[in-house]
Amino acid sequence: MAAHQHALVLPITPSPFSLVANSGTGWSSRPPSIYVSTLFLRALALVFSFASALSLATLSRARKTSEGQPSTSTFTEYPKLLYSFIVDVLVFLYSAYQLLKGVCDMAHRGFLVSDKASDYISFVVDQLASYILVSSSSVTIVVIQQMKETSASQSMKAAIIISLCMSMAAFLVILPSSLFSGYKLCKRIVW
Repeated sequence: MAAHQHALVLPITPSPFSLVANSGTGWSSRPPSIYVSTLFLRALALVFSFASALSLATLSRARKTSEGQPSTSTFTEYPKLLYSFIVDVLVFLYSAYQLLKGVCDMAHRGFLVSDKASDYISFVVDQLASYILVSSSSVTIVVIQQMKETSASQSMKAAIIISLCMSMAAFLVILPSSLFSGYKLCKRIVW
């Protein structure tokens, strides 16, 4: 009777994204390749969002005009560019958190946040980050078109275009990360 009751208990299938424990030697020495590629994508998102925010932040320096007066042309004069800067900083902070969490998970074989909560948080925030990056990029395109009609400096236009390109690159990197987090969440719900 005891053997029959033991057979009815179904084992829990581990997520392919979590580090798997070997029965004989403890933790496996190598994480799944999808885990490493997700960390690589997070690192790229970190770099691209930092470069985008940095290119806008360099506009804040006081520049001297030919008459010796400081130029007041900064990105803070444009609320749309300020929105783009804030989005880039938020995506940078989120990518830094995800990268730190991933590295800690690999190094210490533990999690800062439980697997279940982490899957839900990653899915929701990845979707949100993708949306706000596209939103800020579309707003930046409008500012670039408005600057073509005005006599804005070439260096300001170039910095804004670089920021736009880096923001779109960050979006293109966060997109597969959000797909991975959606896959991970679906696997958790199905199991």
